[in-house]
Amino acid sequence: MNTVIIAQRSPYAVTVTAGKDYFWCRCGRSASQPFCDGQHKGSVFTPLKYHAEEDATLYFCGCKHTQTPPCCDGSHNRL
Repeated sequence: MNTVIIAQRSPYAVTVTAGKDYFWCRCGRSASQPFCDGQHKGSVFTPLKYHAEEDATLYFCGCKHTQTPPCCDGSHNRL
């Protein structure tokens, strides 16, 4: 349970709302991808909080290997 699961090999396009907090799933087990639903319980993983400063469309990492969390950096192309 301490291994990252690749949720998908592409990013999730998400429209975020200014002032809202989002909790990105780091473990890949969440059924609510790309966001956390608590499936990490009992593992070394915790969600990453992202606070939206403005309304925008962001591309949240689906492979969980990004070097710029929570956003995609193209790491899925090297898996």
